[in-house]
Amino acid sequence: MSTISATSAPVTTRLRITARGRRVLAALVALPVAAALGWAALGGGSALASRDAGAPAGTFATITVSAGDSLWSIARQVAPAADPRDVVDAIMRLNALQTAVVSPGERLALPAEYAPAH
Repeated sequence: MSTISATSAPVTTRLRITARGRRVLAALVALPVAAALGWAALGGGSALASRDAGAPAGTFATITVSAGDSLWSIARQVAPAADPRDVVDAIMRLNALQTAVVSPGERLALPAEYAPAH
C-alpha cells in the first residue's frame, strides 16, 4: 500500500521581476497617464481659449428669444442656408452656454456672420 505523508510543506515562490520587466511594467502604467494628460491639454486648452476672450465689440447682433423658440429654430431662422448644427454651436460658444436650453425673453448674441441684415 502507498502511504500519504501529512507533513508536506506548502510550496512558496517569490515573484522576481527583472530590470526589463520593471521597465515594461512602468511603461504600461505610464502610457494611460500620458494619454490622459495629452487629451486634457489638447481638449481643455482650446475650450478655455474660446471662452475667455469674449467677442470684440461690434462683431455680433442680439436677438430676444420668443416663446416656443429653441436654439435650433433660431439657427434655422437666422441662417437658413447654413447647417443648423454649426450655427447652434457658434451661438452657444459666443454666449458661453453650457446647454442648448433657452428661455423666452432671454437675449442672445448672434455671430456677425449669421446676424440678420438691417
